[in-house]
Amino acid sequence: MKTISRLLIEKGQEFWWVNPETKVYDALKVMADKDVGALMVLDRGKLVGMFSERDYARKVILKNKSSKNISVAEIMSSMVISIPPTVDCEQALALMTAKHVRHLPVLDGEKLVGIVSIGDLVKAVIDHEKQVNKALNQYILENKVLL
Repeated sequence: MKTISRLLIEKGQEFWWVNPETKVYDALKVMADKDVGALMVLDRGKLVGMFSERDYARKVILKNKSSKNISVAEIMSSMVISIPPTVDCEQALALMTAKHVRHLPVLDGEKLVGIVSIGDLVKAVIDHEKQVNKALNQYILENKVLL
């Protein structure tokens, strides 16, 4: 199974982030411009939270707040679950499922090196299963295995 490090090399390590002081409205514009569902929140280069569409829907819209008047720090998820790049995609997907998160920052020690989404991981797992299936079919054909 592919590691997160390998996945980041293939998909690219570019990620988007905002400061805690960023207004929610401005963060939403970044998300729309970059076509992403979540942003990491960095304070002096250190990961301090995640801001997602879910945070916006539950903590701004449903509470009748104005996204132009509140900062990301007021509504971000500060309990961030992250993974090291050595984890494999299947393990990361299991963690996301267990913790009900859709994005995982990737930290190499304390250095932020990327982010993976549930879509990235599902694609990686499906690709792996296709490769295994192809290899098994080839083995059966080459060895005339009877089922």
